[in-house]
Amino acid sequence: MSADASTTEVRRGMEVDAGALADWMQAQVPGFAGPLQLRQFKGGQSNPTYLVTTPGERYVLRRKPPGQLLASAHAVDREYRVTRALHEHTRVPVAPPLALCTDDAVIGSWFYVSAFVDGRVFWDPSFPGLSREERASCFASMNETIASLHCVDPVAIGLGDYGKPADYISRQLARWTKQYHSDVEAGRVAQLDRLIDWLAANVPAGDEAALVHGDYRCDNLMFHPVEPRIIAVLDWELSTLGHPLADFAYHLLMYRMPSLVVRSLAGSDLAAQGIPDEAAYVAQYCARTGREGIPDLDYYVAFCAFRLAGILHGIRGRVIRGTAASAQAREYAAHVEAVAEFGWQQAMRGAA
Repeated sequence: MSADASTTEVRRGMEVDAGALADWMQAQVPGFAGPLQLRQFKGGQSNPTYLVTTPGERYVLRRKPPGQLLASAHAVDREYRVTRALHEHTRVPVAPPLALCTDDAVIGSWFYVSAFVDGRVFWDPSFPGLSREERASCFASMNETIASLHCVDPVAIGLGDYGKPADYISRQLARWTKQYHSDVEAGRVAQLDRLIDWLAANVPAGDEAALVHGDYRCDNLMFHPVEPRIIAVLDWELSTLGHPLADFAYHLLMYRMPSLVVRSLAGSDLAAQGIPDEAAYVAQYCARTGREGIPDLDYYVAFCAFRLAGILHGIRGRVIRGTAASAQAREYAAHVEAVAEFGWQQAMRGAA
């Protein structure tokens, strides 16, 4: 992945004391040798992410953003913990985590450092520039990777307490609704209020628990530089113990949701591109996870749209407060209403 293409100069308000960071890395990261240079990745809506370059190595640093933060948000320590457990005990591909800092005095907020994984990130789920065969392989790799994650035994890798294993949907509805209501500066959204009420009244029967990523989409995946396979799953901030079907439904937004926050496949000629349609993709996931089907899929998609709208609402609040981590934050914040309306359409599709 080219540093010039994927990074920019460190944005104003996101500066890092390079000397203090170098001193800390010298003490905490085996093999580190400065001096270092910093650039900021263009992504990372919530936790600012930096490329750290030394004469002999490259690293990635993810930090909590500076300024006033909502409670429980931007948990870089959780990202570090889950990636370390997966790296040490499973075959789920992640960037090897190297060290965690919980001392605000070093650079102004908590952060962790991982190894730099050299590969490709695709921001478009149609995987432009690839052949039909390569696209099919990329989709197979995405499907296999999320299925493998959902088959991990959290207790066996030391993550039995990584979240509450029961009532994930109800708890998430309560958590994101509370966070939405607490961000007074970002205001209330009528479309989101309506969706929240419907989701709370129609939670599917039955419950499951697995290790979930929370933001599994193609631009949070690092693909091999030349091969159509995933070599690292990125951005674990929203990971927890949760309902695997909600996690998978979020991934399926690429098939249904218009290109608002990210690009989608809606309206594309999938067969011509070598991309499996949604039904085939769902069937592959079910086969890999031992399921016969997903009867409440539309509910889970609507739920994921609600949560995404909540995330965008939080970005809107950070734009207003001047602490947004990304240059694209203002654009994303403008899509809260449209994403909530899409969620309502999915809810009605399932209720029809």
